Amino acid sequence: MQKSKAEASSASQGAVRVIKKYPNRRLYDTDTSSYITLAEVKALVMDNERFVVRDAKTNDDLTRSILLQIILEEETAGVPIFTEQVLANIIRFYGNAMQDFMGAYLEKNVQIFMDLQHKMTEQSSGLNPEAWKQFANMQSPLMQGMMGAYMEQSRSAFTQMQEQMQKNSEQMLAAMGLKR
Repeated sequence: MQKSKAEASSASQGAVRVIKKYPNRRLYDTDTSSYITLAEVKALVMDNERFVVRDAKTNDDLTRSILLQIILEEETAGVPIFTEQVLANIIRFYGNAMQDFMGAYLEKNVQIFMDLQHKMTEQSSGLNPEAWKQFANMQSPLMQGMMGAYMEQSRSAFTQMQEQMQKNSEQMLAAMGLKR
């Protein structure tokens, strides 16, 4: 998807691109003044473009539902990221006291993983095929170091979550007049 001058200028200014969803389910990109497909919205995500999807009539924010629709299409079309067991476990967290903590934990871990992926891409750009094979098979010291750092960051995120849960529990007990 090529960028027009208007897109390039709005992206450089950090403006949030507005996409309107009409009752006929069509998506209209206000930056390019044209209808776009869900695949093109996915391309915006892949290009790290900031956007919001709004209902054309009510102006409600529909961004989450569009992102979930993209995930659904990806999960059903090819090699899924989530197993049935993972999906079932995620569903079990809805309405659970741990829902907020789980959401924050997943968000932190996905960001840590994205940072790791970015580092791997940067550091592997000059590798020859044999070195890339070792790197990808976790046999290189660099890869082992990065995975070790990822595991440490993941452990740290979990520890922070536990500490926050402990703090919240203590505050709740204190509010009820029950001290430990």
